[in-house]
Amino acid sequence: MKTIVDARQIYQDSAVRGATPLELVVLLYDSAIENMRRALTAMKKSDIEARANEIGHALMVLQQLQGTLDFERGGSAAKQFEQFYNLVRAKLLEAQMRGSAELMQQQIRYMSEVRDCWMQAKRMLEPRPGAVTPAASSSTAEGGSNKWSA
Repeated sequence: MKTIVDARQIYQDSAVRGATPLELVVLLYDSAIENMRRALTAMKKSDIEARANEIGHALMVLQQLQGTLDFERGGSAAKQFEQFYNLVRAKLLEAQMRGSAELMQQQIRYMSEVRDCWMQAKRMLEPRPGAVTPAASSSTAEGGSNKWSA
């Protein structure tokens, strides 16, 4: 079992090292969502210690996400994300105190929906194979060659 855990950690470490900022955001969402799912499982098993540990880690991930917000360049979107993270944190603490599986499921759902939006943004920003870049299309349109040369 230890080898599987080690392999998973190595995979995660290499994924983080090669990730774009947008991919890092998605990885953080994945981590928080997984923590919340584990907390929900612990909640259903009445394992208070595991529940507290998983919620604690999810709270740290939310803090990391909130700490990366750029209020100067992000404007109102950054403020809305801050409010979202504050709300999710408050509801996680409430779910912990009340032992509420329903509240936990609700936070998982909200985080998953926002994560899906980040994935959609990632897909929209990724260059498509065979797509012509604006620089290449303008040089071709001006009668130039689309081959690059130094």
